[in-house]
Amino acid sequence: MLTAYTKDTPVHSEIQEALHKVAHVDYSKPIIRNASVAVLYEEALAHEPGSAVTSTGALALNSGAKKGRSPSDKRIVFEHTSEHDVWWGPVNMKMSEQSFMVNRERAIDYLNTRSRLYVFDGFAGWDRKYRIKVRIVCARAYHALFMKNMLINPTPEELAEFGEPDFTVFNAGEFPANRYTTGMTSTTSVSVNFDRKEMVILGTQYAGEMKKGIFTVMHYLMPKAGVLSLHSSANEGPNGDVSLFFGLSGTGKTTLSADPRRALIGDDEHCWSADGIFNIEGGCYAKCVDLSAETEPEIFNAIRFGAVVENVVYDPETRVIDFADTSLTENTRVAYPLTYIPNAKLPAIGGHPKNIILLTCDAFGVLPPVSKLTPAQVSYHFISGYTAKVAGTEDGIVEPTATFSSCFGAPFLVWHPTKYASMLSEKMKEHAANAWLVNTGWNGGAYGVGKRISLKYSRAILDAIHSGELEKAEYETYPVFNLNIPKTCTGVPGTVLNPQSSWLGSPESFNETTQKLAKLFIKNFASYADKADESVRAAGPTL
Repeated sequence: MLTAYTKDTPVHSEIQEALHKVAHVDYSKPIIRNASVAVLYEEALAHEPGSAVTSTGALALNSGAKKGRSPSDKRIVFEHTSEHDVWWGPVNMKMSEQSFMVNRERAIDYLNTRSRLYVFDGFAGWDRKYRIKVRIVCARAYHALFMKNMLINPTPEELAEFGEPDFTVFNAGEFPANRYTTGMTSTTSVSVNFDRKEMVILGTQYAGEMKKGIFTVMHYLMPKAGVLSLHSSANEGPNGDVSLFFGLSGTGKTTLSADPRRALIGDDEHCWSADGIFNIEGGCYAKCVDLSAETEPEIFNAIRFGAVVENVVYDPETRVIDFADTSLTENTRVAYPLTYIPNAKLPAIGGHPKNIILLTCDAFGVLPPVSKLTPAQVSYHFISGYTAKVAGTEDGIVEPTATFSSCFGAPFLVWHPTKYASMLSEKMKEHAANAWLVNTGWNGGAYGVGKRISLKYSRAILDAIHSGELEKAEYETYPVFNLNIPKTCTGVPGTVLNPQSSWLGSPESFNETTQKLAKLFIKNFASYADKADESVRAAGPTL
């Protein structure tokens, strides 16, 4: 039976033997398995330069040269068990089995040069029917603590009976890939082999690669089991009604799903099975830029003992974090367990969703603040995954730029987007879920003319969705995009509900801007039209 590690007890012979058997990992070094938070703090402070304890007790670490994910360096091995399933292309680039084994050998050779290794064994998925056993093998206590926070921790009994993992991650991120290995385009490589059930990381220490790597694995395995995997947040009302929130960065997904009147099931990755919703993760991974106790109290208060803060700047004497300082990166992050959120629901499982909310931040100012979607429209907008960002130029001119990411998470998809969309449509039909497109972007005009829709209005819209008010509201058809928009919503001015009414420019400029965005939608969807149903193809904007 495996025992907990302390500095006075011998290393676990079982884990040494297991790793030596599958990967020829060196027997002679300490291999520290599922260590406590305190031990991992000590290990990081002793062996990882730049590690520090912040004023609130979190562990601050630096991820090295890479301060974010490297999607252009992600590869999926082209092998017989999955070759006909994977959506091959720019999202899932092919890698030969030979190149994978070269990288795997390179990673293990590097791990064997380290004086100590860390292993974390945990679960992905709160539903015991579908959860998978994940093993993380790494050379940094930082990475072990990060995944201790992000995966679901086993009980002592579950750890003792853990056995063979369903998927193993070999993280040798401190060591580069060889650019001359076939298929490599840089010194960074994040590769997944579904046949070997392994993932290998080289050339990046950014911990988010492990988190999203496991999400990619679940995005492949769950649909094979008839379970829909989703890049979404989820919460639950006092009556058990579940809402799913989809949205790209900047749409307000994290902010709007964090409702003190509703329990948080999770903030990023979920699955929808025959029994309902379950979170994939055991923790949250939140942005820290400009964080404050006033704007995001739950995240702010989660930065304490046990939490991992990445790439933040702090005072060297007081160790107080300056969340406004983005000199290292704008992608400052914190990873913490779900238990740090006061209104988190544990176990992180809920019933079948009643409301599906697709969030977008439209900087063109022409999408309504809220629209009720038909089943075909849900599929169309889910496959599209639209939002907009504001791009600045050196001379100060700004212009909205459309961004499309299939299923609101294209970098993590494995199957073709239409597979996830059709599964979502079937689930919604089976469980009579309502769907809404909620624009948290601009109203009254595009960026630079109109104003960002007030958070107060967005929250009022969600309240009206959850109370059932909008389900019973009177609707009118919004032209070009053919959306159904409510004529009234408590707490939201009527003019705001219809962008045509609130537009500050000329009718000609409104029509021109609307048609511009519609053309962008049509152009983007052309890539998926061949595999979409006729009803879905017809659910987009018409010119």
